[in-house]
Amino acid sequence: MRPPRPPFFVYGTLRPGEPNHDLFLRGRTGAEEPARLTGALLYDGPGYPYAVEVEDAGEGAVYGELVTALPEAYGELLAALDRLEEYTPGDPRNLYERVARDVTREADGTAVRAWVYVAAPAVAVRLRARGKLIEGGDWRAARR
Repeated sequence: MRPPRPPFFVYGTLRPGEPNHDLFLRGRTGAEEPARLTGALLYDGPGYPYAVEVEDAGEGAVYGELVTALPEAYGELLAALDRLEEYTPGDPRNLYERVARDVTREADGTAVRAWVYVAAPAVAVRLRARGKLIEGGDWRAARR
């Protein structure tokens, strides 16, 4: 039996129109649709954002896209995104952790389990203490 292959929730440089979208996602996706992650706040990083999970699941929302990879591109895309996000399972030096979370499709309100790269614990502590919160949870809108 094949392991599940959840879609990806992207909220920063991988969104359509952003610099890493074409580099990593063009030709590898079957669908891209607006979605949101609740229970997280968005912080500005050095040229890219961090989603930071919060204790109260009802607090905060991060806006982005739910990206479904083409089946034949899934493994390659997962590895490429892990490299982009400098994520290695179990490495305490990670800036991001790849976690499975429910995200909500904007079109119909349905929940979908997806991979999300969130701030690693040490990074999240630093951002909560002295990071720049992106009001409204939409990195692209905040940059306009």
